[in-house]
Amino acid sequence: MPRKSLDQQIHLIRDDLLLLGSMVETALEESVTALKEFDPKRSQTVIENDMQINEKRFELEWQIMAVIAIQSPVLTDLRFLASALNLCTELERIGDYAKSISRISLMSDGVGIPRFLNVIYDMGVKTSDMLHRSMTAFIHLNTPSAARIISDDDMIDTMYSGLYSDLMVYVSRNPNQVECANRLLWMGHNLERAADRVTNICERTIYIETGELGDTTPPSPRLQK
Repeated sequence: MPRKSLDQQIHLIRDDLLLLGSMVETALEESVTALKEFDPKRSQTVIENDMQINEKRFELEWQIMAVIAIQSPVLTDLRFLASALNLCTELERIGDYAKSISRISLMSDGVGIPRFLNVIYDMGVKTSDMLHRSMTAFIHLNTPSAARIISDDDMIDTMYSGLYSDLMVYVSRNPNQVECANRLLWMGHNLERAADRVTNICERTIYIETGELGDTTPPSPRLQK
């Protein structure tokens, strides 16, 4: 098929990826905001909207596979489409983490330890920001930006480690709060895993340009130009 047709299809896929990324970003932000403010209706909305994220993911996957099968792209175009297919899974899983946070919030009837809720909220906001920047880097094939975002994952890991340590101390002094602490820890774990998947998105951005997949930390001098 003509090159123009392939370019048009890739443009449409980019637009749909941005839409899916925006849906997931919103779910992540809403899940931690609903948790912090104990807004059950907001949490329920995140859970219900997850079906739309799933539907968009599968719709986009079929779209990408059709382009690969019919247009036989090569080199950078093929790497982009293969990576876009991978992003569909990564984004859908991040949406699942947001849904899990909302479910735990509803199940817990609110988690009333404000200082820990603030940490989880901050982790969620930072992870959401990482996701937003990672999608921008992917669409524009900005590998230096992608490499910087990968290094930001250390910040989320540090926050999660701190949350874990502080909760262990808290439970030792308040043994009746074990169940509450477990739920808080699980929500923090969901956000830590979400940040890991953002890192995977950034690694795919670098792959499109270099053709290499693998550990990109620390970034090579070539990517720091």
